[in-house]
Parts: sequence; C-alpha cells; structure tokens
Amino acid sequence: MPLIIVALGVVVLLILIMKFNMNTFISLVVVSFLVAMALGMPISDIVESIEGGMGGTLGDIALVFGLGAILGKLIADSGGAQRIAMTLIDKFGEKRIQWAVVAAGFVLGIALFFEVGLVLLIPIIYQIAKQLKIQFLWLGLPMATALSVTHAFLPPHPGPTVIAQEFDANVGLVLVYGIIIAIPTVIIAGPLFAKTARKMVPSAFEKEPSGSMASIGDAKEYKLEDTPGFGISAFTALFPVILMGSSTIITLIQESTGISNNLFFDFVAMIGSPTTVMLISVLFALYTMGVARKIPMKQLMKSAENAVAAIGMMLLILGAGGALKQVLIDGGVGDYVAQIFEGSTISPLILAWLIAALLRLAQGSATVAALTTAGLVIPLMQGTDVSLELMVLATGAGSIIASHVNDTGFWIIKESFGLTMKETFATWTVLETIISVCGLVFVLFLSLFV
Repeated sequence: MPLIIVALGVVVLLILIMKFNMNTFISLVVVSFLVAMALGMPISDIVESIEGGMGGTLGDIALVFGLGAILGKLIADSGGAQRIAMTLIDKFGEKRIQWAVVAAGFVLGIALFFEVGLVLLIPIIYQIAKQLKIQFLWLGLPMATALSVTHAFLPPHPGPTVIAQEFDANVGLVLVYGIIIAIPTVIIAGPLFAKTARKMVPSAFEKEPSGSMASIGDAKEYKLEDTPGFGISAFTALFPVILMGSSTIITLIQESTGISNNLFFDFVAMIGSPTTVMLISVLFALYTMGVARKIPMKQLMKSAENAVAAIGMMLLILGAGGALKQVLIDGGVGDYVAQIFEGSTISPLILAWLIAALLRLAQGSATVAALTTAGLVIPLMQGTDVSLELMVLATGAGSIIASHVNDTGFWIIKESFGLTMKETFATWTVLETIISVCGLVFVLFLSLFV
C-alpha cells in the first residue's frame, strides 16, 4: 500500500504542474501534505516532517548553491568564463568539445559535490555553447552525467564513503574499482546517450535555455584581450577543487596512518567542507576577477545580487522536494520496502542493487537508500566470499536509479537547464537509470575477476 500511495502522489504532482500549470514549489508542498495524510502519519507530526525536510535540504545546499552561483556569476561577468571557453574551443576544436566538457566534469567531479560542480561549470558550458552556436543541453547533459557518476561511485563523495564504512570495505579499492566502472559508464550515459536523447526529445535541445542557473552563465561579450588571462580564470574556477581536494588528501593520510584528531585536522576538515570552500573561493574570486582588475566593489556586488536572485525560486523548489522526501521517509516507505526482501537468497550484489533501487524509487534520497540497504544486506553476506568493495559500488549504483520528483537532483537539473517535466523525465531520469544499470553490469563483470 505505501508504494501505491507514493505512485499516486507522483501522479497528483504531475497533474498539478503539467495540467493545471501550478507553481512547482506550491505543488510539491500540497502533495507532501496529501501523501503524509495518506501514509497515516499522525496529524501533529506532518507539519514538523515537512518543515524538517525543507530545512534539512536547504541547510545542506542553500549556502553552497548561493555562494556557488555568486562564484559562477563573478567568473562569467568578468569575462573569465568566456576566456576559459574560447581556450577550450581552440585546444580541442568544435568536434571534440563535448568530450572536453565530459573530461572536465569528470576531473572536477572527483573532488567536488554534484551541486558545486554544476554551478561552477554551467557558466563555462553556456559560453562555449554560445561561441560555437551549439545547443546548451548537448554539452550540459554529458557534463552533468560525469558529475553524477563521480558522485555515485567515487570516494570521497558522501554516498560511497559512508557505504564503504558500513561494509568495512577498503576505501582505496572502492576508488580504484569505482574509476574502472565510472569511465565506461560516463561514455555510455553521457555523449552516447545525448545523441539518442536529442532524437527522443528534440525540444529540450532546440530551445534557448531559460533556467535560473543558465541565467548565471549569461554575461556580456568581451573582446578576448579584455578578458582575464586563462591561467587566473581557470585557477579561480578550480580553486574550490584545490581546497576540497587538499583537505580530502590530508584527511585520508590521517586515517591511513591512524593519527588522532587535533586542532590542525579539525581546521583542515572545516576548510574542506563545501560551505567553507565556496565562501573562501568567492572571496578569492572577488579579488582575482574584480579588485585586481580595478572593477568597483559596487559592480561586483551587483553581480552577486543577480546570481542569488536568479536561484531564489529554485532553492524553494529544492527545499519542497526535500520536504516530500522526508515525508516518505518518516511515513515508513523505506521500512516497507525492506520487509519485501527479508530472507531473500538472491546474489548479494544483485540484491544490494535491487533493494537500493526500490528504496530510491520509493523515497528519493540516494544516501538513505544506500545506508538502509547496507543495514539489510550485511547479515545476508555472512558465509559468502563476495567483494566488499563491489558491494559498495552495487549499492551505490542502485541508489541513483530513475531520479524523479522525490529527488532533489531531479529539480536541480530541471531548473538548471530550464526543462519541462516531460523533458526532464526523458533526459535526466533515463540518464540516471542508464548510469545505475551500467554500474550493476560493470560490477558483475568485475566480480568475475575480483
């Protein structure tokens, strides 16, 4: 019954948005209330659950998104994004530019959270698309694929790192196997799928981007000699990667050598958190993209205000998506799915993927799906010689399948690229499913040798 309620909730949401043209934020809040009541949640707990879900989601991403949008806008408005775009075009040429974007997304994605990578790369992608007069989504979709794959499979991202801890797997091996799986997955779900998607939903590729994030990448054209140098532009864009990557390396060294926590490591952990990284990066960009080029602070702050204004409604939508997700979790949907697989004798790798996939479909959160799966399959692994590292990757693959309306990532992509609901389902939901299935297939293939 809980799964039927979830399905009906999704249908009601789609009707409100697509048939009655109701604002997405309002629709999500209305459906959250309806689903909570249908799941039989105590009346006194419903508002608390919705507020908690909204606050929890925005608490995680509001600062990161706000500061990331400001950083992206500063780089775009100064001409830095245009300089990076033109240099990449010169080096790779128009025919190979999509692969260059995928490679950039993959490298950045190893160190950066999905959301941070998106807000940093969108201004550059927008400028490349504008310069070459090619479709924004043609470059944007493969770039988002690279970020999503690294987020799902590669430590130090939260999902694979936490699952590895739960399974007591070797994080280093998870990273090695993850990269082996991630590279072919990115190629299949990125550039190759983009060709199919363009035939399936040409409208998504043909229209001019109108998403809130796309407006961050929109900036006036400069003569190339009037833009900042490529070195300083790229260094400013990569600064969050350098900070986050350095912090991660130091933390990994600490864990591998068994050094106990002290003030230095606490400071490194604070510097490496996404919020701190983005704040320091914005301050750095204010200097490199503004003060150093004698641009008045008033003008720089105007760019910052425009960036935050552009993502205001998007943040509300993401928060409401988090509210729906929390209602499903508090309503016990995940527990119901867990009961279905009790006492199953399927292969642990396939079982981990299946449970994580169903939990993901039902309640939206990839992290919750992964952690719940770990708790369920650990007892079933007793007496088997299955690789713990492959179990981590199988769980991670299942936990990102079929991103839809109860997943914050769905709304991020929809709003970032200015897509309709139908276009987001036909591109992003299908793409995430391809990543998930490819992940399972490559895990099963690796299991023949590991």
